[in-house]
Amino acid sequence: MVPFLDLKTQYAAIREEVEAAVSRVLESQQFILGPEVEGLEKELGAYCGCEHAIGVASGTDALLVALMAIGIGPGDEVITSAYSFFASAGSIWRLGARPVFVDIDPVTYNLNADLIEGAITERTKAIMPVHLYGQTAAMDPILAAAAKRNLPVIEDAAQAIGARYQGRPAGSIGDLGCFSFFPSKNLGAAGDGGMVTTGDPELADRVRLLHNHGFRPKYYNKVVGGNFRLDELQAAVLRVKLRYLPGWTEKRRANAATYRDLFRSSTVGNRLSTVSLPAEAEGCYHVYHQFVIRARGHSATGPGHRSGARDNLAGYLRENDIGCEVYYPVPLHLQECFASLGYREGDFPEAERAANETLALPVYPELRRSQIAEVVETTGQFWALADFSS
Repeated sequence: MVPFLDLKTQYAAIREEVEAAVSRVLESQQFILGPEVEGLEKELGAYCGCEHAIGVASGTDALLVALMAIGIGPGDEVITSAYSFFASAGSIWRLGARPVFVDIDPVTYNLNADLIEGAITERTKAIMPVHLYGQTAAMDPILAAAAKRNLPVIEDAAQAIGARYQGRPAGSIGDLGCFSFFPSKNLGAAGDGGMVTTGDPELADRVRLLHNHGFRPKYYNKVVGGNFRLDELQAAVLRVKLRYLPGWTEKRRANAATYRDLFRSSTVGNRLSTVSLPAEAEGCYHVYHQFVIRARGHSATGPGHRSGARDNLAGYLRENDIGCEVYYPVPLHLQECFASLGYREGDFPEAERAANETLALPVYPELRRSQIAEVVETTGQFWALADFSS
């Protein structure tokens, strides 16, 4: 048995430190805007190479308040990826703005920077690249496209804490960076949490104002903000985990390397034209929030049963007690809630192919080599049994 994620094993290794941190908060009875949040903001800001970091209640709130801080509102357009978690586009929509989708690079699954300029209109007010699966988007050409129109860039770095692009940490490259501490993230809280990072003191001040109802001072509202605050208990847990994050990241990278070695020497190695492994772009430091393979074509695993190879592979792995996950089966431009935007199937073919072909395999730091070997062996068994065609 290989679970997709094993947070219990991670917790067992740091239980005493986490319990001490939680107890410290409980003893203080200070749960909102206290020393734990302040400490985490300083520590995480330093980790991400940003002078300013503001704790918020979730990764979604990070995106929302970052957009609010740059003044996004009704009638505005924000360019973002067609293939991502819903919050990327949903945060734009919630402000009355229009998400304008761009197709992805088929290798990295990140926004294709070459397509950005063609999507810019007079209503474009920002660009929001998503650093998907733990690898940064190609930020230099994105920043160059933004600079031509003086557009701010918000990095959706929810899946990429610790990732680097040309030596620069994710979240420090654009005008604002947004992180998520959902429990399954590389740095996960005991619940929801998020962070906004920036090197701009004015933007930082704006985010701080907005994330606490626009109070300044308390009960005197300068603007209409929201309750986007990170609480002390989550911050205390995250401060413990942040100390371990560099080591956990290296273990994820080592697990990814083990997958590559074992896959290439297995029966699957002969099928790398139909089963592709994740690639690390030149100049990028990938943190492998997910290890995502691509299974192309169709397969039949029984009489009369024929469907996408990815879905059949996922079913076979699960039948053999190996965890896996499909991210994201419906690209954003085809989501029902965005029907009024007028997009149609075929508009973003690479996003649509990724939605049909990608599968995430276990890659968490505590994964043992023997477990990775079991995943690779079972994947090979599927292809040996499957009646496959491209």
